[in-house]
Amino acid sequence: MKNRQPLRLMTAEGELRGRMDDDLFVFRGIPFAAAPVGALRWRAPQPVAPWQGVRDAVDFGAASWQNRELCKIAGGGDPGPLSEDCLYLNVWTPDIEPSKPLPVMVWLHGGGFAMGSGALPPYSGKPLAARGAVVVTVNYRLGHLGFFAHPALDAEYRDGDVVNNFALLDQIAALQWVQRNIPAFGGDRDNVTLFGESSGARSVLSLCCSPLAEGLFHKGIVQSAYSLPDKPRKAALRQGEEVAAHFGLRNATAEQLRALPADAFWPLEHPLTQGPVPVVGDAVLPQSMLTTFMTARQHRLPLMAGSNSDEASVLEYFNVDTAQVMRELRSSRPLSYRLLKWLYDIHDDRLLGRAAARDLAFSVMPWLLMRAQHNVGMPGWRYWFDYVSGQSRDLYPHGAWHGNEVPYALNTLAAMQPVDSARPYTEEDYLFSQRMADYWFAFARDAGEFSYRLEGEINWPAWHPGEDLTLSFGEKGQDRLVLKRNFMRARLRLFRLMMKNMVKL
Repeated sequence: MKNRQPLRLMTAEGELRGRMDDDLFVFRGIPFAAAPVGALRWRAPQPVAPWQGVRDAVDFGAASWQNRELCKIAGGGDPGPLSEDCLYLNVWTPDIEPSKPLPVMVWLHGGGFAMGSGALPPYSGKPLAARGAVVVTVNYRLGHLGFFAHPALDAEYRDGDVVNNFALLDQIAALQWVQRNIPAFGGDRDNVTLFGESSGARSVLSLCCSPLAEGLFHKGIVQSAYSLPDKPRKAALRQGEEVAAHFGLRNATAEQLRALPADAFWPLEHPLTQGPVPVVGDAVLPQSMLTTFMTARQHRLPLMAGSNSDEASVLEYFNVDTAQVMRELRSSRPLSYRLLKWLYDIHDDRLLGRAAARDLAFSVMPWLLMRAQHNVGMPGWRYWFDYVSGQSRDLYPHGAWHGNEVPYALNTLAAMQPVDSARPYTEEDYLFSQRMADYWFAFARDAGEFSYRLEGEINWPAWHPGEDLTLSFGEKGQDRLVLKRNFMRARLRLFRLMMKNMVKL
């Protein structure tokens, strides 16, 4: 029986007061680390000072500094208040006193490590919590506040202890909070699924490789992770000095850098922008994510991974002209160009470039991850998202855009505005969202190291190189679930060899 008494519960840091949302308990804006401001900027997250009395947890906490208008257009909505004091998380739970601890799902938002918030409408934990999960969404430091290297800051560490990936440490601190506190919310600290999309998915993969995150979560869902290589620390250090020089701080001290206004960094433009990847070579990420997975040295835990049918849609935000890329390839590597035309049987350079960019930057990642999972003896499930809202299929001629799967996987379509207000979502769209979210919840509830399939509308076998099965959520935009055998296998084998030389912005 659920406890319907006043919404107060005790955490390791102090007592919280939440609120009800229908039949769910919701706690918002919970600090999981001290504010990373002043002397704590560009340092590992520090413990929260315990509080006396009851702390209200009814409003979302601030998100990290970012381009608010860009987040509205491309990041899922208005991120709300912005501040350097941004280390807050939110919890949705169906029962704070369940008869059996509930599976936990921790969501890391995307946005290229430059925008986003755990409070955005597409990331509401309500639908998955209604299925029986305890859902946690997390804010973390973004842009240069989350990833930064400079000799003056490095000098504060002993050899081998240097930290540049502060955002990843924030995510680790949130997972440590989960381990300390989630039983108070009815959650099972021994069944934690870490999941995210785009840079959130890259975060999941980075934490699968970080020695500091081992044991803090037990499985992962990787939605549209991209294959861009991590930034080498030497390059990050050079850029850090260039950023300091931009602010008139050549040979800057750590104190001078920390005195810069927190909102001065997000407006910086290329080549001073941080970019959508972590830094490789610090204590958090000693080896690159790609190298770690390609050599099967990731943490041993189950993974689900997939991508969308028109991921190349995201390239427009980076001003990438796919036709121009193909023309350059035809000129510089004519054999590779002819091979691509043969593989795809596409003779329009713009469409060929769009398909090849999608697969080289996105489709190859889930396939690589499945191979890596097989090599460490851990189950993996590969998916493909190819569903488009029934009212908008003419607007998405190439398939599902980057990020389109999020409200379907999280079953938050009701919180979304359609791309065109004259084309509302249909009953078919809402039903498809429910069908897809059922698999995400089933993975969180049931998947383990000895699992060989996920039960559902279609029983979904774990990936094996002999069968190479992929579950397609949608087929040419339609609301079908289809198991595909050897999906894109020939081209992905080729791209595995090409990606190190060709994947770049």
